[in-house]
Order: sequence, then C-alpha cells, then structure tokens
Amino acid sequence: MKLSCQEGLAPGESFAVKVANLEKYGFDGIELNGGHLNNGEMFAERRQVLKDSRLKASSICGGYPAELVHPDKHRRQLCVDGIRRFLDYAAELGALGPIVVPIFNHNDRLPDLSPWKSRCELEHDLLVCILKDLANHAEKNGVAILLEPLNRYESNSLPHQSAGAKVVRELNSPGVRLMSDVFHMNIEERSIPDTIRKCGDVISHVHLADNTRLEPGSGSIDYASILQALKDVDFKGYMAFECGLSGPGETVLPESVSYLRRLME
Repeated sequence: MKLSCQEGLAPGESFAVKVANLEKYGFDGIELNGGHLNNGEMFAERRQVLKDSRLKASSICGGYPAELVHPDKHRRQLCVDGIRRFLDYAAELGALGPIVVPIFNHNDRLPDLSPWKSRCELEHDLLVCILKDLANHAEKNGVAILLEPLNRYESNSLPHQSAGAKVVRELNSPGVRLMSDVFHMNIEERSIPDTIRKCGDVISHVHLADNTRLEPGSGSIDYASILQALKDVDFKGYMAFECGLSGPGETVLPESVSYLRRLME
C-alpha cells in the first residue's frame, strides 16, 4: 500500500515545491488536479517535475464534466470525450487513471420507468454500455477508469461499493476498476472492512478522509481495521488524501502520514 495526496492539499507556491514537500512528508505519490492538465503549460510542468522526482502520479481527479449517464446525448458525449482525453493524460504521466463519477445529484437525471426499469437500473445499463468502449481505450493505454461510488447526498447513481463492483465485474476489463472512498463508505456502508473484503478483487484506488472529511486520524473512523482489511485483500495500490485539513499542511500532513504508517506496520 502506498500513500498519495491531492496536489491542492500540498503546501507550496509551485508544483515543484508541492512535490518536494510531499516527498519530505513521507508520501509516495500525488493525485493530480485534472483541471490543471487541460492547460498545456501546466501539463508540461507536471510531466517534467514528476520525471525528476521520486514521487509518482497516482491518479487524476476532476477536469471534465461528470455526466456519463446524463439524459442529454450531447452532454454524455462531452463527458466521454473528456474521459478519453484523461486516459491519454494518465498514460503519458504514468498515473493509474482518472477518477470517474457517473453523475452528481444536482444534474438532470434519467426518468424512473418502473415497472419496466427503475432509474437506478437504467443508469446501470447505460453506464455499462458507455464504459465498454472506454474500457478498450484504457486497456490499450495500460491505464484504468477508476469508478467512484459517492454517498447519497452527492450522488445516488452508485450509492454503494457493491453497485460499483457490479459494474466493474460485468465489464470484466482491467480498463475499469473500483475506487473506494473511506468518507463516502463511512456514510453508506454498514461495515467498511467487510465491504472492502467483499469488493477487494476489483478495488484499485482508495481515497482517505476521516468522518469529519479532514485528514485521517483527526476523527473517529477506525483506520486500523480498514488498513487490515486492505491487507487481507492484498491491496497494493495508492491511498490518496482527499480531505480538508485541521491545521497547516506542513504540520498535519506529516502527522497523518506517520499515524497511517504506524497502523500499516
């Protein structure tokens, strides 16, 4: 298991300084802000800095519209085009892949056509259909779409890890994998460790935050049992900090890394 951190959390006025600080704090990787990669100069800067650093790009978060199952075909296509572009970015930067959320609750949604099919069933079928072609593109590039279920307050398209795992298993492609976010799981899952063990065969990336959505170790989530479950399923990927911070990054980030390292040992 390796620790990563979203670039926006790292102290520093430049990307190079952020990377140097994360190295100093004990991180293994950095989760890139997708919005920055759409800028040619910023993309080149990140590619060059990472080329000369021990720190690796773990993943990419954001930068394109999350509307894979939007009822409007044009908006779905814009999302598909964005994900395809970010799969190429991931391949060039050495990241596992972009994190993909099918849709957020505030967006327009497919209708409920019960008793034929519920909205959840329609979104599942549409998502699988759309991801098939993207999975092929990901495979060719040696990267993966990291499918993320969110809690019900942000999106009920994939409310549980089991719903995301069902999509991944149905596609049966290394180009689509499950992303497990501890904060969302703390809201939706009865037992985070049990869920990890049930879905461990398809989990390739993890997001870390405590119940307060601040850094791990600042709240009440039982990280010892979560890390043990990840060990039990032989998880070897990155776990990226996606959270707020309870204090200055230069203080709380190394403290949180030390806390997690102790539990991992």
